[in-house]
Amino acid sequence: MLRAGLLHLGAQVTMRNGRTVRDLRRENRTAVLQRLYFDGPMSRFSLGPATGLSSGSISNVVAELVAEGLVEEAGSVDSAGGRPRTLLRITPGSGCMIGVDVGETRVRIELFDLALTELARTERPLAVERPNPHDRYEVGVVVDHVRAGVAEVLRTAGVPAERLLGVGVGVPGIVARTAEEGAVVHGQTIGWDAVPLERLLRGSVDLPASVPYWIDNGAKTLGQAEMWFGAGRGARSAVVVLFGSGVGACVVTDPMGPGRALEWGHLTVRVRGRRCRCGARGCLEAYAGAEALLERWREAGGRPPTGADEETALTAMLAAAYPEAAGSGETREPDATALDVLEETAEYLGAGFADLINLFQPERILVGGWAGLQLGARFLETVKGYAAEYALKYPAARVGIGMGTLGPDAVTVGAAILPLADFFARGGRRAEEQPAEEQPAWASTVRERAAH
Repeated sequence: MLRAGLLHLGAQVTMRNGRTVRDLRRENRTAVLQRLYFDGPMSRFSLGPATGLSSGSISNVVAELVAEGLVEEAGSVDSAGGRPRTLLRITPGSGCMIGVDVGETRVRIELFDLALTELARTERPLAVERPNPHDRYEVGVVVDHVRAGVAEVLRTAGVPAERLLGVGVGVPGIVARTAEEGAVVHGQTIGWDAVPLERLLRGSVDLPASVPYWIDNGAKTLGQAEMWFGAGRGARSAVVVLFGSGVGACVVTDPMGPGRALEWGHLTVRVRGRRCRCGARGCLEAYAGAEALLERWREAGGRPPTGADEETALTAMLAAAYPEAAGSGETREPDATALDVLEETAEYLGAGFADLINLFQPERILVGGWAGLQLGARFLETVKGYAAEYALKYPAARVGIGMGTLGPDAVTVGAAILPLADFFARGGRRAEEQPAEEQPAWASTVRERAAH
């Protein structure tokens, strides 16, 4: 009893820099977990230089993590003149996360283990035939899709909900947070006006009250995924662009930290220009988003497939503009109308990229999203040429512009990273395992709701 009291007292001791012993232990655990996650398997000997911790601290932290089942042995490696060194890695099955992408044609839900290996997935189509995108994103329908999808992936993988570290959700629009509602979505282009999405999900999805939700802009989750596992690895700063029905972006200045979502698509590129989905005129999205691109092709005399969704229609447009790339074996002349519209779109995007270069001077600009993946590297070369024309020469010469590498699942992977990053930041402890004074503001709200 006395020993327990002394340990508790020691944990509360505040050092000169304001940090407590408990803070230091959490930071040490975080450092070890992150190095094993990104660079593992590693030996205890290698972890010291990689984390800057002493051998004694490494031994203590590793012993804790192994006892808790978060770290396991993963073979051995020969050492110079001594016994083989045991390698350590994160235990993949010690936790799992769900990533949700509220996309433009479907809601995708994926379950991952701690190593970001997919365990199960499901997709729920949105009513893309509805001409008004506001109808497509009816809030109750989206919530029902998430509810059913979460239950399905857990059931398919045979994973109990208690093993979840959290649910990450990528959505269109701006995400704000309040103490009463949690995450609130302001999605002007889809008709979401202060939608209390976190509260609605908590009231609908059958999960323990302690499971946290991390809801953020889809471009931000895409950026998180590309920085951790994709084309952004190794960069100190980057802007990751999501090019789909609309366009968005995320600027990252700390490779391990969360990026900042940008409503880049609503930058004005033409005064008194085309009407955008947001209601304003002249937005970049009104010219460069896939929805606007297809509409401009139709207005110019093009013939998108009748009744097709945007992904199918964009595929048809690209095949018309670049018949030699379609792989049909036929010799056809390019559709001049489709080519002209794509060329104009490339110039608008190039001007938009130039704004990103001049404003943020990033090391890299990466393109993702379903439309970005379809347009691909060939189209991007034209965009890069226009970006160089419109941007200041010094930052333009120092930025690399390329494609993201994670494919269509990047948003769900990034959404799943949100609870994983929080788990690491806590030193590998769930929210309910921490003292109340260390828990975030949402935790007390969750406890209160569970009590009622």
